[in-house]
Amino acid sequence: MLPRERVLRAIEFQTMDGVPYQVEFTTPAREKMADYLKDPDFEKKIGNHLCSIKPVPASMYREVSPGFFEDDWKVVWNRTLDPDIGNPIPIMNEPHIQSLKVPDPVDPRRFLGMREFLSRNRETFNLLRMSRTLFERAWSLRGMENILSDMVVNPGFVDDLLDLITDFSRQLMEKGLEMDFDGVLFGDDYGWQQGVLMGPKLWRKFIKPRMAQLFSFVKSRNKKNFLHCCGKIQEILPDLVEIGLDGFNPFQPEVMDIFQIKRQYQGKLSFWGGISIQRLLPFGTPQEVRKGVKRILQEIGRNGGYIASPSHALPKDIPVENILALIETLQQQP
Repeated sequence: MLPRERVLRAIEFQTMDGVPYQVEFTTPAREKMADYLKDPDFEKKIGNHLCSIKPVPASMYREVSPGFFEDDWKVVWNRTLDPDIGNPIPIMNEPHIQSLKVPDPVDPRRFLGMREFLSRNRETFNLLRMSRTLFERAWSLRGMENILSDMVVNPGFVDDLLDLITDFSRQLMEKGLEMDFDGVLFGDDYGWQQGVLMGPKLWRKFIKPRMAQLFSFVKSRNKKNFLHCCGKIQEILPDLVEIGLDGFNPFQPEVMDIFQIKRQYQGKLSFWGGISIQRLLPFGTPQEVRKGVKRILQEIGRNGGYIASPSHALPKDIPVENILALIETLQQQP
C-alpha cells in the first residue's frame, strides 16, 4: 500500500496494513541528526507519509539585518534564537486597517515549483501548507496582547482585520488548489498549556465562522482539512468537527488524554501527533520510547483515524538514540 493510500484510509477510518507516520525536525535537530548519521539526506529514508509545501517561498522573505526577516505582509521576524519561526515585530500600532497593505495572494512567486513538488512526491499525501492562517496572522500584525484586548474593546476592528485575512487566504487557496493537492494544512495556534488563549466564547465569535468559511471552501474542492493547533483546546474540538475538520494536529499528550479523546472521536475526527516531545522522547530511554510508541500504534492506531507522529517537529534536546528508536519502531510495524 502506498503512503498516500494509507493516509487516506486512516483519515476515513478504514482498514490499513500499517499506521501512517510522519517525523519532522526543527533546524537544529535536523543538523544534529545529519551530523550524527553523516548523511544530509537522512530524512528521505525515514518513509514519511505526508509532504507539504508553503505558498510563501524563501524568495518572498527579505533579510533586513542579520537574523531578521521581513515576510510578505512586511512583518519582521527575529530568528536569532529560533531559526525556524522566530518572533514577530508587530506593525499595526493602532486598531485601524486603512493603512495595512495586503500582499497579493496570487503572486506567481507563491506557486513556483509546486507542480514539480507534486510530481516529485506522487506516492505521498500532499498538503498545501497554510501557515499563520487567521489568528496567527492577526496577532503577528497587531501583537498578541493587543489583538486579545481588541476582541473585547475593539471588536469591529477585529472583525474587519479577520475578514481581510480570511479573504486573502481563500484567494490564495483558490489558486493553489487548482493543482493536485490532497488537502490543506492550516496552521493557527489558539491554545496554550492551560486552555484556549482567548477563551471558547471569543473563539466562537471571531475565529469559528471564518474557519468554517475556509474549511467549506476546501471541501467544495473535494480536499481534506487538517489543522495544526497547539495547546489544550479540547473544549472547541466539537466545534471543529462541526465545521468540517478532518484531521487535528499535534494532539499533545501533555495537555490531553490522547487515548480517551481518540475513543471519543472515533469515526468523527482523525488525529496526527500524540508522541510526547516534552516527556517520552527527551527523557525516556530508547527502550521506553519503543514501548511507548508501540502502545500508541496499537491502541490509537487501531481502526484508523490516526497518523503517528511526535507532537511537534523534533527539537534539538531529544537524544539521537531516542530519535532512532522512534523511527525504527514506526518503520518496523508488524
